[in-house]
Amino acid sequence: MHIEKIARNFSRYHKYTLGTDLRNKSRGILEKIIKANNAVDNRAVHLLELRQELESFKVLARLCHESGGFTSTRSYLHVAERITNIAKQNEGWLKRCGTKTAGIKSRRK
Repeated sequence: MHIEKIARNFSRYHKYTLGTDLRNKSRGILEKIIKANNAVDNRAVHLLELRQELESFKVLARLCHESGGFTSTRSYLHVAERITNIAKQNEGWLKRCGTKTAGIKSRRK
């Protein structure tokens, strides 16, 4: 919900490009959390996908900040802190699942 408010304050150019990407990725992250929560057998797979989505979101938020999309550094820092907390929680979930890759960054193909 916070992303919606932040993207609403982007300039017109950023609102319809980077703002749309931020909103879509934030919804995607929420969907992946729900899938992982509801998964019984393959929860670790969903959590690894969530890890990738979170890393992608971090990069996109940084790009928005550097290109002037965020109205203030404070807004960016708030988003960065929230996404970092979610990423830490995800790593905890991966450890709980007993995934050997917990704590190791996934490699891109």
